[in-house]
Amino acid sequence: MRIVILGALMLTLASAVVLYSSNYDTRQLEARVEEQERAIDKARGDIAVLKAERAHLGRPERIEPLARALGLGPASEQQLAATPEAALARAQAPSSVASQKKGN
Repeated sequence: MRIVILGALMLTLASAVVLYSSNYDTRQLEARVEEQERAIDKARGDIAVLKAERAHLGRPERIEPLARALGLGPASEQQLAATPEAALARAQAPSSVASQKKGN
């Protein structure tokens, strides 16, 4: 009978150690998950701020006076390309761009 009681006591102690270890690991994982959730929330907040800043900086009524002050204007028909291939060909021909600038 003593052997059975001693075995049950050892089994109970072993179970307690396993449960304590499992509980400790679970708490550590929960802490890491909470930390990652805080980092995600911070990143989302940063993204929202950056989107708002981009929207503010990209407003046409803000950009137009700055562009005019730099001497920029709307694109003329000669500057527009009919196809992407034509635009690529024009971009790869720097001598034609330089001669157009000299002519203007």
